[in-house]
Amino acid sequence: MQDDLIVADPYALFGSWLDEAGKSEPNDANAMSLATVDGDGMPSVRVVLLKDFDERGFVFYTNTESDKGRQLLGHPKAALCFHWKSLRRQVRVWGDTSLVSAGEADEYYHSRPRGSQIGAWASQQSRPLDSRATLERRVADFTAQYGVGEIPRPDHWTGFRIAPRRIEFWRDREFRLHDRMVYTRANAGWTTERLYP
Repeated sequence: MQDDLIVADPYALFGSWLDEAGKSEPNDANAMSLATVDGDGMPSVRVVLLKDFDERGFVFYTNTESDKGRQLLGHPKAALCFHWKSLRRQVRVWGDTSLVSAGEADEYYHSRPRGSQIGAWASQQSRPLDSRATLERRVADFTAQYGVGEIPRPDHWTGFRIAPRRIEFWRDREFRLHDRMVYTRANAGWTTERLYP
């Protein structure tokens, strides 16, 4: 294990890896697999986009009436996995989830393209859709409704923050003798532990 994986702040290490991935990944270096659990205890995973991170955690935005939104509201724990094939690196995160503030959600919502803001109104995410034409009609209806001026953020559209209890950094090495370093939250700081590959 190289000492460059042992740092005081795992967010700084994550940020440097994300910056490197942004230069080498062909698409969406901020893509992450998000794992949740439904009411029956069945795991569910999908890819979402990281929109912010700091010492409070990792943030993405969604419709709270979607499958993932309802699962996180009902069982506020999640796991994330970032995989950067071009760098042969992976970061896994386990933690507790909470909603971002209304101010944070408003700020991010209004930074999105106007079409994406309309889409947040038009899409009844995760619910059955009888045809593409129905979705397109809903988009047209909301486009007409919000033809000029600021589009308000729907109440059901907001962000979730995953506050890590544990973060694992994985780096590919020759002969599958990979580097693995785990950061575990302890009081006001972090403990570190090396793992066998």
